[in-house]
Amino acid sequence: MPAEHECPPELQPLFRERWQRWCEAAGEEVAREVGSLVAESSGGRRALARAFVGSDFFVGVCCRVPGLLPRLLGEEDLGLDVDWMRTIDEEEELNRALRRLRNQVTAEVIWRDFAGQWGIPRACARLSELAERCTGVALDWHHRNLMARHGEPRDRQGNPQSLVVLGMGKLGAHELNLSSDIDLIFAYPEPGETDGERSLENQKFFQRLGQHLIKSLDAMTADGFVFRVDMRLRPYGDSGPLVSHFAALEDYYQTQGREWERFAMVKARPIAGDEVFAGELMELLRPFTYRRYIDFSAIDALRDMKALIQRQVRARGLADNIKLGRGGIREVEFIVQSFQLIRGGREPALRERNLLALLPLLEGEGHLEPGVAAELADAYLLLRRVEHAIQADRDQQSQTLPREDEARGRLAFALGYGCWDDLMDALVAARGVVQREFDQVIAPPEEIAEPSAAEEWESLWGSCTAEDSREVNLDSLREAGFAPAEEALQLLADLGGARIVAALPSTARQRLDQSMPLLLAAAAEEPEPLLALQRVLPLIRSVLRRSAYLVLINENPPILAQLLRLCAASPWIAEQLAQHPILLDELLDSRRLLAPASREDIADELRREILRVDPGDLEAQMEALRHFKQSQSLRIAAQEVSGALPLMKVSDSLTWLAEAILQQALQLAWNQVTEKHGVPAGASAEDMHFAIVAYGKLGGLELGHGSDLDIVFVHDADPQGVTDGGRSIDNLSFYTRLAQRLIHILQTRTLSGPLYEVDTRLRPSGNSGLLVTSLTSFEKYQRESAWTWEHQALVRARPVAGSGRLSSEFGELRAALLCQPRDEQKLREEVVAMRDKMRTHLDKSNDQEFDLKQGPGGIVDIEFLVQYSTLAWAHKEPSIVRYTDNIRILESLIEAGLMSAQQAGQMIDAYKAYRSEGHRLALQQLPGVVNGDQFEAERKTVQASWQQILG
Repeated sequence: MPAEHECPPELQPLFRERWQRWCEAAGEEVAREVGSLVAESSGGRRALARAFVGSDFFVGVCCRVPGLLPRLLGEEDLGLDVDWMRTIDEEEELNRALRRLRNQVTAEVIWRDFAGQWGIPRACARLSELAERCTGVALDWHHRNLMARHGEPRDRQGNPQSLVVLGMGKLGAHELNLSSDIDLIFAYPEPGETDGERSLENQKFFQRLGQHLIKSLDAMTADGFVFRVDMRLRPYGDSGPLVSHFAALEDYYQTQGREWERFAMVKARPIAGDEVFAGELMELLRPFTYRRYIDFSAIDALRDMKALIQRQVRARGLADNIKLGRGGIREVEFIVQSFQLIRGGREPALRERNLLALLPLLEGEGHLEPGVAAELADAYLLLRRVEHAIQADRDQQSQTLPREDEARGRLAFALGYGCWDDLMDALVAARGVVQREFDQVIAPPEEIAEPSAAEEWESLWGSCTAEDSREVNLDSLREAGFAPAEEALQLLADLGGARIVAALPSTARQRLDQSMPLLLAAAAEEPEPLLALQRVLPLIRSVLRRSAYLVLINENPPILAQLLRLCAASPWIAEQLAQHPILLDELLDSRRLLAPASREDIADELRREILRVDPGDLEAQMEALRHFKQSQSLRIAAQEVSGALPLMKVSDSLTWLAEAILQQALQLAWNQVTEKHGVPAGASAEDMHFAIVAYGKLGGLELGHGSDLDIVFVHDADPQGVTDGGRSIDNLSFYTRLAQRLIHILQTRTLSGPLYEVDTRLRPSGNSGLLVTSLTSFEKYQRESAWTWEHQALVRARPVAGSGRLSSEFGELRAALLCQPRDEQKLREEVVAMRDKMRTHLDKSNDQEFDLKQGPGGIVDIEFLVQYSTLAWAHKEPSIVRYTDNIRILESLIEAGLMSAQQAGQMIDAYKAYRSEGHRLALQQLPGVVNGDQFEAERKTVQASWQQILG
């Protein structure tokens, strides 16, 4: 036989013996056919040699099915057909057909793998498909059979019920290996009973159905088995009911689900049963599996599981087990699952079940270092190939490397290696990669870090409420720079003795006790340790009942330093984190936290966030918008206090953030209103015939932290037109409802608070006017009825969202309105009168203090000077209305020769100084009032300009 010479000399006798056995079973004619096929193909000879030497099971199947081997040589894929089994009448015949199909598919996978025709992903996908189809056809067969006896199971409302089968583990992830068990969970939607004469409760009906299904798959017969079925992952394991209804499952996982069960659910996938019911079940299970927050508590559970496995490895001598041993398959799975459970609640893409599909996603999101995903994938593929080859030999569930020389030689040859040492070299390298990354991701911090300075603070935290330790603790605090030390100790004692701390579960208390020494050590490194401690403790209190956040801090020491630095710099940041601890995630990557983003970056990131949310779930979309705003605002504030972003760029970033949110919120509002009423004639999602115009700080690109949005809505749709939906309304009603829906999305107080407070009083006729104005009406009002102060406001007006065409037309109208010739004397009188009125009611200045915004020579004086100059002189030089922000308008006045560079420059410098101090005070949550001695020079120059221009 030519294939014999493909084998090493020591394996040739084994090949000859197995070949002879097959020839006797196949007969001369089939043997000649195979001989002629392999004689013409070196690849066929090699595949035949490896399969016969590497798998006694394969040889046995080929002996029982003589025609299989020539088909494997002659065809690229034998396929997987089970539909014909649905017509089988007898259960015994069904079970025989399932087993024979299983044997054929398993044999084909072995052949294709050893021949190098299929990679591991395709081989595992075929085995998973086999399990899914066999389960599906057997479930349907037994369901029909039981229905014939007992009727159809129905809920209490009479709706038909179906058993849903969840495939867990490798089956759920399409990663099933040779000789693998299949882990299943059975569930049905609701209690009830069947509608036949021999009626059964649904629980009993589906329990019997599950038992019949398991028997068809698991029972050993003369033809073998289909799959060994493991039901221990169900609630309560072997002691729990075989089948549960959805509500019982939900209650179990919400009240009693354990961490290891979350890991199991990561790969859960419905493989049989009604698709609608299956979808409902997965939605019920998702909140248990994936937390809304970044959940570092999953790492502790992984470590516990891994420690248990390692004890088993040592106790049972499993060092050569390529699944459970160090650097084995399980460690690759743990690496991936840790990121899934920590971040999957916030990053839906990570809910992907397949490991090889997840690795590049993890690297792309920055969770793995560049290049690591490919290294882990290569290592994993080798480990899985070796696992398959071990199991292929006798169709036994083993992952242990052989110890006998002859078995090692067969394994190495079947996998295409020249000798055992070559295979071992590859395995050692692969397991080294896995072990390195596993330790990086999952090893406890104490195993990979130097002893921490926090150890010095453990006794202080432990004794902070003890009176006999008071003096020692005060000395420690004074020495570390906490001044006054009495206040610092009182803060700690208040927390340590708090009722909420005493009531904490043991796990949460342990996490707090681990966090506090770390926090004190980090606070001692700050310039003002007491201030840092004061500001971060409200956050600690807020997360005591969600102690997974404490794990995040414990697992990431750099986060704690960053956290204290930011909280010490700004109570606004500290308050945001205390109110929304989910924002702690933003501190994980300091490079991202402190890297300023462009307008395009912000808009693109928000689009990606919204795409991750179910388009039919408005509440989730609103929460996504709020979380995005909070996280971006935190980043911008962090960049400001760290000096990474200067004042002007801070306002730019906050403005770009608001613009991006307005555009997305408008799109959400459009989708909702058009779904209900249809689209106005001539309009579309690309051109809504609707635009949002920003005034004030948003219009002037000067938004601050916590600023309201001054906005006006305009449209240019046909006033006589109507929408094209089933519940058609006129165009004006449509755009009014669109604006109302948008305001609802922005202002509604969800769990995360409102997005922005919105002020629409700058629209024509203010609160008494229409919420949405046509562009024609807007122009008429501005030309015939608007007050001077409304023209002043128009200086800072610009479109920020909606129709690009309409926005352009509004821009042209704004320019035309601002460039109208005006009576300068009358304009001057009206501007001064308005300013005097504002100062009388709003200025908080006195002999000792200066109001940055309303005080003489302050921010509003500069704004009024800019607005007057624009309205008075734009008809002579239209270029000065190009921009809406004060600084660029002043620069335009210089370029147009309408204001001296010295005068405009002094106002620019004063304006920047005032706003910079105003931003600083806002982050400190202080009013915009400073000592009267500050900014004397700036105030004088502004007042001089006021006197010169406005008298």
